Amino acid sequence: MKKLYPYSRKVYYYETDKMQIMHHSNYIRIFEETRVDFLEQAGMPFSRIESLGLMMPVLSVECSYKRPLRFGDSFEVHYCIEKFNGVSLDVRYKVVCCEDGAVCAEGRSSHCFTDNDLKPVRTKRTYPEVYAVFAEQVGVEV
Repeated sequence: MKKLYPYSRKVYYYETDKMQIMHHSNYIRIFEETRVDFLEQAGMPFSRIESLGLMMPVLSVECSYKRPLRFGDSFEVHYCIEKFNGVSLDVRYKVVCCEDGAVCAEGRSSHCFTDNDLKPVRTKRTYPEVYAVFAEQVGVEV
């Protein structure tokens, strides 16, 4: 199994409000950045998935806010493919402040694999290389 790492970066100024606290909507964006980073690290970037004719729409997303991140704070997002059956998957996220290790937010998102017409696709049979990327990571926290 390929070793994967948490997604990390700093809070940008434009992501904050007048109090220099990261706006709540940006945590959802960070979850997406984390998924994109995961796929790149796993050797199956979104561009490759899309070139195969697959899409991964978001079915649901939730976030629970614990402590705010502020402009300039460094953070990591630890993630885990919580559930995967070849057609759909659930991803869990934990946003952690690098300076003190505090958990700032936790969330999850649900996705499915579809063709370009948004019809569900069973990746195990049709796209085994895509299936393998996710199946290998089920339950492995990064």
